[in-house]
Amino acid sequence: MIYLDTAATSHKKPAQVYHTLDVLTRKHSANAGRGASTLSLAAANYIYEAAEQAALLFHINAPENIAFTSNTTLALNMAIKGCTKKKPHVIMTSMEHNSVARPVYACGAPYTIVRADREGYMNPADIARAIRPDTGLIVANHASNVCGSLQDIAAIGEIAHKQGVLFLVDSAQSAGVVPIDVETMHIDMLAFAGHKSLMGPLGTGGLYVRESLLLDTIIEGGSGSSSESREQPDFMPDRLVSGTANMPAIAALGEGIRFVRRTGVETILEHERALARRFVDGAREIPGLILYGGEPERGVGVVSLNVKGKSCVEVAQELDKTYQIAVRGGLHCAPLAHETLGTLKHGGTVRFSFGYYTTRAEIDRALFALNKICKHV
Repeated sequence: MIYLDTAATSHKKPAQVYHTLDVLTRKHSANAGRGASTLSLAAANYIYEAAEQAALLFHINAPENIAFTSNTTLALNMAIKGCTKKKPHVIMTSMEHNSVARPVYACGAPYTIVRADREGYMNPADIARAIRPDTGLIVANHASNVCGSLQDIAAIGEIAHKQGVLFLVDSAQSAGVVPIDVETMHIDMLAFAGHKSLMGPLGTGGLYVRESLLLDTIIEGGSGSSSESREQPDFMPDRLVSGTANMPAIAALGEGIRFVRRTGVETILEHERALARRFVDGAREIPGLILYGGEPERGVGVVSLNVKGKSCVEVAQELDKTYQIAVRGGLHCAPLAHETLGTLKHGGTVRFSFGYYTTRAEIDRALFALNKICKHV
């Protein structure tokens, strides 16, 4: 099987991720922060070490300002629903995933969707013009899960900072691929996926919250601290973390982040863009293919296309069953992005997404398969 669906989750992980997940599950499973036993203290330390790795990667000053979650979706829900009461108006882009659009809608607060261009890129000035007196939050997708377009997060962050508006970044597709500095980019909250380009296990993610920013909670319960109080603690990460943590998976995520830091984010980005360039150049030579989005050098390793005369789902199924190539066909949980790109009316796109372990030979095999499919339309 050739796996080209890293935008959904990375398939192959570094060896240390598997090893850590296995050993800690077998020999060190304990409830972090729930008691003073050696095992419990060790479990808490494994989680803190993972937070330290994430803090180093994202240039976060205090690791305790990171709350680990089960995925980016939960992190985005915690951020959006936790900060929209005082100034309810939310600005989001037309490239957002449903993990942003649905929580914003569920809040019942007023919102503005700022349009990107037909290649999926935002003009930060358009976001500035959308700010109102009651705007409390700007949410921006760093890299599109549909076409890979990369936004100028630093410019948007500067606008938000100058206007006193909170800035939340969805880095599900960029964390581990694109350099992120929460300080210089003025990011107040950063939601990230652990199981994609950070190379962690499924069911891992996290939310960074700027120091002194106190979010309202959407989950309350046992935190292992302030147990005498009926209110959730007012300090991170306990403010946002309740119940038993998946310590082995979080520790394994820490090893994935360590691998990313050791390899170098810039190196990973260069590899993905080179693969995307090879794929795009080859796809443009195949009659019957329609490509969407911008040039690979302006994004991450995600490419969307359609085959004239075939549905995207049909093409994805044929790639899987006939050529053993795993991709994704459909709307990718991002109808706003497809509306922007003009692909909503087609039911979405066939998405190819590449990762650190993707090879040039796999790209060539995918192009061969697409050429065969187009010839038999």
